[in-house]
Amino acid sequence: MKRVLFPLLGAVAVFAAGVTPSTASDRYADRPPVMVSPDLSAPWVLQLGHAPGIVRQNRQAAQPRQRTAQPDRVQTAAVQAPAKRMVMRPQINPVYLPQEVAYEGAQKPGTIVIDTTQNFLYLVEKNGKARRYGVGTGKPGFEWSGTHKITNKRVWPDWRPPAEMIKREAAKGRYLPTYLAGGMENPLGARALYLGTTEYRIHGTNQPWTIGGAVSSGCIRMRNEDVVDLYERVNVGTTVEVI
Repeated sequence: MKRVLFPLLGAVAVFAAGVTPSTASDRYADRPPVMVSPDLSAPWVLQLGHAPGIVRQNRQAAQPRQRTAQPDRVQTAAVQAPAKRMVMRPQINPVYLPQEVAYEGAQKPGTIVIDTTQNFLYLVEKNGKARRYGVGTGKPGFEWSGTHKITNKRVWPDWRPPAEMIKREAAKGRYLPTYLAGGMENPLGARALYLGTTEYRIHGTNQPWTIGGAVSSGCIRMRNEDVVDLYERVNVGTTVEVI
């Protein structure tokens, strides 16, 4: 036991002898001056918390997130939740925006003429002019033509899909409601002009990117802002010619 203890004490003595006085007192030596960064947004400055005009960040916000090979299993649900994807809708062709155009038709001013081939609606004006809007029209198999009067006008109309439409869409796996109140989600949009005794309407839409195409089941679609404008310009009794 003594033979083991004496060599150990000897090693400690040798180590203590190697510590110089300057090294032992170095902790009390003067330090070089601290160089303060002029950038007050430096992370270490923000952590002081008492500097005037500086708001202390919490630790999580101050420290940048580091990517690791393995996912962090203790992340919160908010961090784990994937970011929502932004759905980019195609923009409407400017040709379908409202504009004043020359018009040579025989219809008298105040008449609405809908060209289902070019997908334009014309509100005939005086002096050979017309106000033209882009519209969406009947898809293949749902085209029609004829002349009717506007028999009703509705603001943010409700929607009751015809029974045959409900059946047709159900066969495709798309189930329509029997009733949908007016609002932003309603496919009839902000306004509706009812044509004669038919189930057809000139109405707004919640899918403005479809304007200019053959997309409907026979109704005439307009952008909401355009159908509101047309709604204010025409009255019940206005003649509508669909060609």
